[in-house]
Amino acid sequence: MRKTLIALLLAGALPTLALAMPEGGPRDNQHCGQDGMRGEHRGPGMRMFKDLDLSAEQRAQMGELMRERKNGPQEITQKYLDKLSETDKQALHKELENARLEHDKAIRAILTPEQQKTFDAHKAEMDKRRAEREEFAAWKAEKDSEAE
Repeated sequence: MRKTLIALLLAGALPTLALAMPEGGPRDNQHCGQDGMRGEHRGPGMRMFKDLDLSAEQRAQMGELMRERKNGPQEITQKYLDKLSETDKQALHKELENARLEHDKAIRAILTPEQQKTFDAHKAEMDKRRAEREEFAAWKAEKDSEAE
């Protein structure tokens, strides 16, 4: 029962986290407006507010609220993952990896050989960026622990 609950929580949180990422990857703030939001939609989570004709102050408040909420589902998921035994964590990791590989296999079955090459190149670039983010996070955690 506990494993099922944790799996359901994780499965429910993953799509939310995936949708929270902008299409072009993490934002670089030099292209954002004064209120930290950009474009007509004011960021991916703001599309639902597009037709509300928000004032600049409302957009800034909405952006701040969205930024505060951004890591909420991830923190909740992490809270439950921290309670798992090491064996359960390894089993979860293995199951997620197998599901990812099956998903990639199904995608590749739809694509032409030329599209598969492009897909593989995009995946390699994503893996590279993910590794860079993980390295940065590890460096930052180490730096923060040294500062304490």
